[in-house]
This record gives sequence, structure tokens and C-alpha cells, in this order.
Amino acid sequence: MMTNKQFKILIVDDEPDYCEVLDTILSAKGYTTRKTSKPREVVDMLTEEDFDLVLSDLIMPEMDGISLLKAIKKKQPNTYVIIMTAFGTIENAVNAMKLGAYTYAIKGSNPEELLTEIENISKMRAYDKEEKKAADSAGQTEYMLDSGNAQYRHVLDIAKKAAQSDVNILILGESGVGKEVIAEFIHRESKRKDKPFMDINCYALSDSLIESELFGHEKGAFTGAASMRIGRFEAANGGTLFLDEIGDIPMSTQAKILKAIESKKILRIGRNDPISVDFRLISATNKDLQLEIREGRFREDLFYRLSTIIIEVPPLRKRKEDLDKLIDFFIKKSEAVMNVEIKEIDRNVTNFLRSYDYPGNVRELKNMIERLVVLSENGVISEAGLMNTKAAPEAESMTDFFGNDRPLREIRSDFEAKYIEMLLEKNNHNIGKTAEILGISRRQLFNKISEYGLKQ
Repeated sequence: MMTNKQFKILIVDDEPDYCEVLDTILSAKGYTTRKTSKPREVVDMLTEEDFDLVLSDLIMPEMDGISLLKAIKKKQPNTYVIIMTAFGTIENAVNAMKLGAYTYAIKGSNPEELLTEIENISKMRAYDKEEKKAADSAGQTEYMLDSGNAQYRHVLDIAKKAAQSDVNILILGESGVGKEVIAEFIHRESKRKDKPFMDINCYALSDSLIESELFGHEKGAFTGAASMRIGRFEAANGGTLFLDEIGDIPMSTQAKILKAIESKKILRIGRNDPISVDFRLISATNKDLQLEIREGRFREDLFYRLSTIIIEVPPLRKRKEDLDKLIDFFIKKSEAVMNVEIKEIDRNVTNFLRSYDYPGNVRELKNMIERLVVLSENGVISEAGLMNTKAAPEAESMTDFFGNDRPLREIRSDFEAKYIEMLLEKNNHNIGKTAEILGISRRQLFNKISEYGLKQ
């Protein structure tokens, strides 16, 4: 498992003294930290090294926390962000969570609450890193492809047939459906299976970096190019290049990709003579490329080059037959990586996991299961852990929620308020004990009490 020393935290606050205080607290817990009082330096710092977590102030004169959050998520999408704020700006901090922040912390509150949140993130981060290091990628892909859904099996049949040729393939589908799983499956079924499979998330790269990543550069081609570097096209020579989120590539780069597809030659930045490359191209996007074409954001000629065969992956809500298998799979993976044993899952949690629509698809299910395992106690996944997920049910009661024949999207009631109110009464309004049962911090519980106008 990951140690605190391996968990890297970047502290960003325009008040140097506050940076020092947080640095002292976190360093005492063994975390590796860096700090800056200049938020505009953060993007450069993220270029130099990866961070597991960024603690950022919300209100800063040079660059506010919301703008910084967006920049972080574009540069390092998997980096967790906690927004630090004062009581008067909690609403803005909540909005930050909608943009991808993990949570927020109140400045001046008990630091133990922040440390608890960081510990939870550390556990989830450890899961991600151990999974990448230890998991058998091919075995995992095979498991994900074992489907009982007729529509998904049809997709796999098309993918398997398409793999036998070198035609370009465009994979469509909502975010999180597993488009990369289909791309890897096509590569493994193709004659190029013993050659490299190179993937790149185009959305995660800035416009200034994407051409260097794709085509490479010569030493001295631009400021910071200290050595020659080959790009993904070259690295995929003989194998498969997978361009994920291709709908986010700027128009200028689209033209160069089109030329590379047509000529099978690329030019490193700073080089005059072309380099021949042999690659099979698979692309993917969650965007409507026809709409992007009509609005002038995507080249029509590139679309036709990419889409010799189009494969559309169905969302998880349309393949509910696979839910039990996937839930069991992600629980077992979480148990192995986190070194815990799940002995029991509350029936209402199981019912919810089976009935939820998963707008974030397989990725959301995976993240939800990881969080439930992290928050489990004594081997039991309870409703308290479910209440802590973004998809927490909001019905009038558990009986009503699971008993009524209504789509989840129509359920807009006050279950959470009633459930918290019931627990507060049951525990004689003991905030600490109620927060512990809910699996949330005291600060979060106070926010809920205020939000719902409950009696303390």
C-alpha cells in the first residue's frame, strides 16, 4: 500500500503564513508537500511533477480557486483537489465540487477533519496506483467484455470483425462507458497485437502541448525542449494508436493528423524531413462530431478519414444485465488492493446499486464501489457509505425509495434531510456520533443541518 511519504500534496494559498501552517501539519503526518503563494506557478509545477492532491485557497487575487481547479483538471485530470474557503464563500466552494473538486475545507476549523479527508483520498489514490501496477490489464479487459447484454455483444462482434483489417475505427459513447476497453480489445484481436498499443487522452493536453505529444520534437525546437523526443505516432509504429477524446483536438492539429493519416508520414517539431510510420488508428469521443462539424469545430474531411467503421458503445443503464457481475468484480479488486475483506453489503445498498442509472457509466460504478469499500467498517458496506457518494438516493424513506415504481430521475424528495433528522433524534442530537454513522465529517454534517434547516 501507498505510504504517506509517497502521497504528494501541493498547497496553494496567497497567504505564505497559511501555506507554512498547512505544510507543518501535513509534514508532521509524513506527507510529501510542496507549497506556493503564487497560483499561476501551479501549471508549470504540474508540468514538472505529478501531485496526488492539491489544496487550494478559493479567493486569491492573482488567480481564483475555480480557475485554478479548471487548469489542474485539464493538466492532471486524476489529481484530487480540495478547495479551502471561509464560511462566507461556502456556496462557491460547493460549486467547485460540481466542477470536479473532491470537497472543501473551512479555514480555521479543526484540522483533523481535513486530515480525515486527506486520508480517505490517500486510500483511493493508493487503489488507483496499485491497480495500474498490479492488475493484469488483459485479464481485466476480458472480464469487462464478458457481457450478458445483446446490444453490447453485438458491439463486440463488430469490433472483432473490424480488428481483422487495418481500417480506421471511430468509437462513440458517453463518458465512462469503456471506449478504451473496446480499443484495447480491437488491438488484441488484430495482427498488430504483438506491437505497441499507444493511447493518448487528447482532452488532458493543452493546445500547446498536444502536437509535441503526438508528433514529437527535436532538441531545441522550442523553449524547454532540452532533448529530442519521439511522439505517439512514432511510438505506435507497427502497432495501434488510440486517440481518446479526439473531438477536443484544436483545428490546427486536426489538419496535421489528417495529413499523417493520408501520407503515413509525420514531422517532428523542428525537423524538416518526414518520418514514415506504420500505425493502425482508433479514435474515440463522447461528442456529437456531426454537430461539431456544423459549428466549425471539427474538420469534415478528418471525420470521414477516422470513421471507416463506427462503433457505438451503449451506456451502462442500457446493459443492466451486467451490473451484478461488475459490482462483484470491482468489490473484489478493491478488497485485494486495499487489503480489506467485505463480509456483508446492506440490502438497501445492493438494491440502490442495481437500480441507479449511472450517468457516469462504468467509471462511475467503479469509483462508487471504491468509495464504499474505503468507507466500510468491520467488513460491512452500509447505507452510511452510500450516503457519502454523489449518487446518494434522495427518496422520502428507504422503503419508499425502493418500493415505488418510479425512474430515479423523477425522484426528487427529501430523503437525505429526513434520514439525517432521524439519526440526530436517535443519537440525542450528538453531532459527532451522527457524523460517524453517516461516514461524513462534522463540518459536512453541520452544512447539511444548515442546508435543510434541521434542529441541532
